This record gives sequence, structure tokens and C-alpha cells, in this order.
Amino acid sequence: MPTGGTPLAPTALAEVLVYSNPNDNILTTNSRTDSLTSAHPLLYMDGYWKQGKDGGNNLLLAYKTLGVVFGGLVTSPLYVYPSMHLKSPTEDDYLGIYSIMFWTLTLIGVVKYASIALKADDQGEGGTFALYSLLCRNFNIGILPSKCMDSNSRVSHSNGHEDAKDHSRLVKFFERSIIARRVLLFMSMLGMCMLIGDGILTPAISVLSAMDGIRAPFPSVSKSLVEALSAAVLILLFLMQKFGTSRVSFLFSPIMGAWTITTPLVGIYSIVRHYPSIFKALSPHYVFQFFWRNGKDGWLLLGGTILCITGSEALFADLGHFNRPSIQMAFFLTIYPSLVLTYAGQTAYLIKNPSDHDDGFYKFIPTPIYWPMFIIATLAAIVASQSLISATFSIIKQSVVLDYFPRVKVVHTSPSKEGEVYSPEINYILMVLCVLVILIFGGGKDIGNAFGVVVSLVMLITTILLTLVMIMIWRTPPVLVALYFFVFFVMEGVYVSAVFTKFLEGGWIPFVISLILAFIMFGWFYGRQRKIEYELNHKISLDTLELLLSNSTVQRIPGFCFFYTNIQDGLTPVLGHYIKNMKSLHKVTMFTTLSHLLVPKVALHERIVVNKLGLKGVYRCVIQYGYADSHNLAGDDLVIQVIDCLRAHIQEESTGGLSLVCPEIEDEILDLEEARQSGVVHIRRGQEESAGGLSLVSPEIEEEILDLEEARQSGVVHIRGKARFHIGKNCSWFDRIMLQFYEVLHSNCRSAQPALGIPLPQRIEVGMLYEA
Repeated sequence: MPTGGTPLAPTALAEVLVYSNPNDNILTTNSRTDSLTSAHPLLYMDGYWKQGKDGGNNLLLAYKTLGVVFGGLVTSPLYVYPSMHLKSPTEDDYLGIYSIMFWTLTLIGVVKYASIALKADDQGEGGTFALYSLLCRNFNIGILPSKCMDSNSRVSHSNGHEDAKDHSRLVKFFERSIIARRVLLFMSMLGMCMLIGDGILTPAISVLSAMDGIRAPFPSVSKSLVEALSAAVLILLFLMQKFGTSRVSFLFSPIMGAWTITTPLVGIYSIVRHYPSIFKALSPHYVFQFFWRNGKDGWLLLGGTILCITGSEALFADLGHFNRPSIQMAFFLTIYPSLVLTYAGQTAYLIKNPSDHDDGFYKFIPTPIYWPMFIIATLAAIVASQSLISATFSIIKQSVVLDYFPRVKVVHTSPSKEGEVYSPEINYILMVLCVLVILIFGGGKDIGNAFGVVVSLVMLITTILLTLVMIMIWRTPPVLVALYFFVFFVMEGVYVSAVFTKFLEGGWIPFVISLILAFIMFGWFYGRQRKIEYELNHKISLDTLELLLSNSTVQRIPGFCFFYTNIQDGLTPVLGHYIKNMKSLHKVTMFTTLSHLLVPKVALHERIVVNKLGLKGVYRCVIQYGYADSHNLAGDDLVIQVIDCLRAHIQEESTGGLSLVCPEIEDEILDLEEARQSGVVHIRRGQEESAGGLSLVSPEIEEEILDLEEARQSGVVHIRGKARFHIGKNCSWFDRIMLQFYEVLHSNCRSAQPALGIPLPQRIEVGMLYEA
């Protein structure tokens, strides 16, 4: 990893923008690192113990992926043929359609996602936004300005491409062009919004298509009843999300296992009975013949065939819930063969029964096993919804952590897999939108048109971002990059052009959803950027702080204060507002920044960074998290760990940096702490060893450490600024709209400090108005 230009992300928890300053003498401390960390540093840094080469564990995870990752993809036969607008199709038409679906599954599913995209994970996390953060973490191409990362902090993980950006013209272009960086951010946001739209449409179309099978044996069942039953099933599914991905996948995987086995068996039966030579359609020349024969009508049919690959993005986005070997194992050994055989069986049946395409799945099921397959299909459709729901939780969590989305509650549902998350607010919003889509639009074709727009656009965005990763990070040979980009960009571009013709026939649905989400994201991002700009322009320097404290009317009151600051290169303007009005500051004040870095994981021994600011009793602390880390420092644990790190820093300074922690000093400090806890407070300053007559702890150090303990005993308080914009008459109409919208979002989103478990009696909020 290059030490220059590594961007740090703005944190979502403390409402801060953090940049490491190489001029600060910072020290990351925790000398008692777990032995496992030392033995397996790379494995630990990733934080994904499940990525170890444990074949049995990967096999179990592969089984679980059936219930989470591949639901949308493997159940696509339910709605692909019914979503096509076929007019008197012939045998050659069906052979051409099957050939298109086979090569789409092979190129996009096998080559692009399972073989290439899964290798572009951001240390365990997948999806379009993870690709964006991977690029930003390696190069200075984010929207917000960044400073150099201190190499001593060792938080950024080396990826073996240290000299990449020194030789890439494309990197330099993005670093110099703010327009290019904005386009990249917009594209990533659009991909995220579209994937969330996918999380709304997949449950709707999957469950509705499965439940519609009840109308074949019972024609008297109304369409409205099917829609109501589908809505009820979806509500039950969303209510189960709070139990976590592991429990849900363990329950759902047997269902998907049954589906993955039974549908290809039915497909084989259909092939043997109706059209044994169906596999001749694997020849690509059937694709060219199809377009040559059908022209524009054949191009328009691509809006339906694209649905055969729906759910492939979830294969990548759900990576944080599992790992690459398990997903690849499940896809290559079960999902891909199952889809190839199922579609072959469906096509073989339709060649002999060409008018049954509007119910292309249930009609090809043999009558004796109709009801068992109906039950399996309905359950499988429910499971199919899970893949996109889990993916939505993952990308919302990533965007919240990177401060591109308002704070929502994120719950880690697994103690061992940090990627497993659940958001109650997002879950219920998805539930309401899914039910509305079913009840309002109902028809499978309208939802299918909307679905095609989402699937094709997300795939196209992923192709572009993957191309940038190949060029800028992997440094793939240009010939291979050009081949990859040409094949997939052209292929997916043709699909996009076809589905956009259905914009007025349901295709507008994901655009409305994405527009609302994008407006929320941009409003939040714009407000955060304006607030950061104000704080950087009005920050309090150390000289100003010293001048404020030198005022005779300002008192240093007893106690230990965590004062949360929005910037690291200077102090928040709220500090000056607080001192001028309260005329006081605690004897020990720790200016604390919660920093989310553009890495998934931060090692525990690098979590807390402390340094002195040159004024008595005034320190700086940065608590660093990756976007896949859980915030497990809470209440008293936070205070204890910060004080321990500060002691180590004070001791290190006294030795001139010769050692991180002197064992003798550490033992004596531990003895002093034990004495304090037992009520014995007879500590003598400047005590010397009788053996050598040398001072073990200098009077200055002993006094400083005692001040820490006395301040802690006097009480701990956490002060956080709560700034609002004062929108004056001089503001432009754009600022008025966006900043007022930001204030609405900010007033209704989650607060930052409860995420750290800070007790309510210790929390103080200081209000201040920022001039917009």
C-alpha cells in the first residue's frame, strides 16, 4: 500500500472527517496483542477467520449459501419465460432463446462474477460500493480531500501494488479531475441504489410468480387473492430477518437444496420426453440466427432473457456473509448445472407446446408431482428473496459507515462473522415497498420489466468498476482488460438498451426508487460536506486553545472529559463556543475522534491512537474502525482502554521512543492501579530504587499519571457538539433546499454516541449554529 495519498473515510458515528497527520507523533498501543494475531497477522487483519483453508468449513458455508446467496439466481426459471413478450414463437426461436440464456449464464455468471468479481473483494466485502471503497482506499480518488496516511499507523493493508499509482495515467487522471471523481461516486451510488431496488423487486416477483401456480389447478382463485397471499408471505419473511443470516440460511438451505436438485431432474425428464436434441442450442450460431431472423423483435426479447441472470449481483454483494471458496463451490457444482438443465427442460417442453410460454414453469411440471413442486417452488421463492435482502443490509451498512447514508441502526447478528448485519429500519422499509409493489402493480410482466432495468444497470456498473480495478490496482495486461471490457460492456449494453424500451411499462419503478434513495444520499452527503468545510475553516488551533485557557476567568474543573471533535488537524469550533460560554474545561480533556477507515478491518492493537497536544492535561485520541468492524468499545471499557494507551504513550515519551512499553514501568503502574482500586493511595512521587538509586518513574510522569487517575475518580463525561445550520437570507435557493433537507435527515437519524454504549448521565450535548 502506498503511504502517500491514502484516503480516510468520514466516520458515520462521531460525525467526523478524519485524516492521519504524518507530523503528529502518534502511537498505536496495545503491547499485549493476542498470540493468534502474531501468528496469523494477515488472517487477523482481514478479520475473516472463515477464509482460512478449512475444507470442511467451506463445505458447510457452501451449503448455507444456498439459502442466502443464490436464491434469486436459481429461482429465475419461475418468471423468465412468463416475462417475455413472445408472439407465435417457433422451434428455432426457442432454440435461440435458450442459446442466449446459456451464454449469458456462462459469460456473466461463471466468468465475470464467480471467476473475476469475487477476487475483487475489499478484504472480505463485496458489491459495487465495496469496489468503490477499494479504489478510494488505494488511491486518492474520493470526493473529499485527503491527506497522507502515516506509515506508522499501519492501518492500511498492503496489497502488493505499492508502485501502481506512480505509473498509471488513469490514476493520475482521477486524482486531478474532480468531475471524474464525482462521476465515479455517482456511478457507485447509482449501483447501490439499483441493488436496493433489486432487493425490493426480487421478493415481489419471486413470491408472486410462485404463488401464481395455485391458479392453474384452481382457476376460480382470483388474482387479488394470489397477491394478498404473496404479501402475507413476504411480511412473514421480513419479520424473520432479526434472527440473522446464519439462522435464516440454516433454515432455508434445505429448501433451496431440494429446489436445486428437483428442478434439473424435472428438466432432464422434459428433455428426454419432449426434445432430446435441445443441447445443440449450445452452439453460438443459434444466437446469431435468432437475431438475424427476428431483428428488432429479437432485440426487444432481451428484456426478458436478462432475468435468467438476476441475482448474480447478490453473489458478489453477499460475499461479506460467507467467503469466496464457499460461494464458488456452490455455484460451480450446483447452481450453474441446475440452471442449465432446468432452462433446457423448460425450452424442450415449450418447443412442443409453444403457446404455454405465459406459464413457462408450472406447465412443464408433470401432473403427478405438481403439488410437491408447487410447495417447493413457493418456499424457494421465499428463500430467493433472502439473497437480495441480505445484500441490501450489507451495502446499507457499508454506506452508513462511510458516511454516504444517514445513520440507521445496524445489528451484528453473528459473533464470528462481522459481515452478517441486520438493520430494523431498512428491513421494515423494504417490507412496505415490496408489499406495495405487489398490491399496486400485481402483473408479473410489469414487475419483470422493472426487474430487467435493475439487473442490467447494476451489471453494467459493476463491469466498469471492475475494469478500473483491473487497470489501477491489479495492473492486468491491457489486452486482457480490453477483451474483458469489450465483451461484457457490449453484451450488457445491448441488454440495457433493450430493457429501456419497457420504461413506461414498469421500467420506471426502479428509477423512482433509485431517485428517492439517491436524493437522500446526495442530501446527506452535501450537508456533511458543508459542515466539514465550515469546521475546517473555523477550527480551533492549539495556540487559540492556549489563549482561551490562559484567561483568568476560565477554570480547570476536576474530571475526565472525552470531547468529541470533528477534525483531527485542529479542534472543533464547538470547543471555543463551549469554553467562552461555560468558562471552564476539565483538568484532563481527551479530544476524541471516531474514525472509519476505508478498510474493512482494523487490528485491535491499532484500534486506539493517542498523542499529547503540548498543553497540560490535554490529549488527542483517535479510535479507528473499519467499515466491517463492530463497535465493541462501550462505556467503562472505552475509558479503561484509552487511559491504558495514554499511560503507555506517556511512558514511551519519557524513554525517548527507545521502547514501546518498559516492563518495569508497566509493572509498577499496574501495582499502583491495584493499590488505587484497593483503596491504598500512598503513592510517593519521585521514589527511587534502593538498589541502583535510579528513578523508576520520574516525578513528572508520576504526577501526570496520578492526574489521570484523579480525574477518572472525579468522574467521566462525554461532550459532543450538536451543530445546526443557520440558513440566512444570503443563501442560494439550492443551499436552502439541500441544507434544510439535510437538517431533516440529521434530526431523524440515529445519534452517534449510543453506538458506543455511553451511559446517558455521562453525555452532554453542546449546541451551536453554523452560518451556512
